[in-house]
Amino acid sequence: MKKYLMMLCAFTLLLFLLTALPTRLIRSSPDLAVPGAATPTTALSNDSNTGSDASYRMLDITSGKVEEISVRDYLIGAVCAEMPATFEPEALKAQAVAAHTYAERQHLIEQANPTPELCGADFSNDSTQYQAFFTKNQAMRYYEDNFETYYAKITEAVDAVLPYILAYDGEPIIAAFCSMSSGMTESAETVWGSDIAYLTSVESSADTEAPRYLETASFSQQELCELIRAAYPDAVWDGEPDTWISIGKTSEAGTVLSVTVGGVTMTGQELRNLLDLRSAAFEAAYEDGTFTFTTRGFGHGVGMSQYGANAMAKEGKTWKEILAHYYPDTQITEIL
Repeated sequence: MKKYLMMLCAFTLLLFLLTALPTRLIRSSPDLAVPGAATPTTALSNDSNTGSDASYRMLDITSGKVEEISVRDYLIGAVCAEMPATFEPEALKAQAVAAHTYAERQHLIEQANPTPELCGADFSNDSTQYQAFFTKNQAMRYYEDNFETYYAKITEAVDAVLPYILAYDGEPIIAAFCSMSSGMTESAETVWGSDIAYLTSVESSADTEAPRYLETASFSQQELCELIRAAYPDAVWDGEPDTWISIGKTSEAGTVLSVTVGGVTMTGQELRNLLDLRSAAFEAAYEDGTFTFTTRGFGHGVGMSQYGANAMAKEGKTWKEILAHYYPDTQITEIL
């Protein structure tokens, strides 16, 4: 297992670097089979963080201290930071299982191959590198007058699913999630170039009704040139501006797989990062000196769509059904 974890360590770090700006800015019974999933298993590593007194170690990047926090308190803080408290309870439960799975996987990775900068911790509270987390005081400031109601709602959701994580082949999965997809989630292979059996493209049409599903971002000629040149100094801006951007292939879910800008060909994800677009499912147009990008969805599009999960919950789907839809062929496993 150690070899397996070490092989995936670098990819997992890349994965969560790419999930920066999660949804807090818009800011899941082991004896039951989940629709679309195999019979649950309990074949986890001996290094798993199991038991009623289980905890995680988190590096506070402000103080530089490593703090021990119970699994329960960590999950409450992670759900507070990662999903709107106004969402349905079953969606919050699904998010709690995803958060627990992420934390458990990260714990195992650090047990097998410690990251020196973490000083013995499983992760830090740097949300650009790891899963976002709110302390209770941070949640109080964030929710303000709604704190008591929202914190109790999230705590209840976490308590309902506290023992469970998602596993594949006996290991915690890469529990990727995004705010909303383009209407179909993306495969990990499309976005990160690695084929992961349970991170495949699935239907998520309710996302098209989510707030800010369609957004535009506009750039002057000078702004576009400067942003591209920062990464590609040799970009060439010959000819008419309406020829500067050419979108090549797109995936079935709408993600731009290749786009040429200023003579430089890159992936849609690369251009998204350079221009700080909401997603890599975009169209580009030029008119009167302005380049306009119209994006669909928000985030990388892989794994569970949070708005899609909320829509499924409103339709009466359970957290198990939500997770089975977005992470096919995974198993719900009890570890606490």
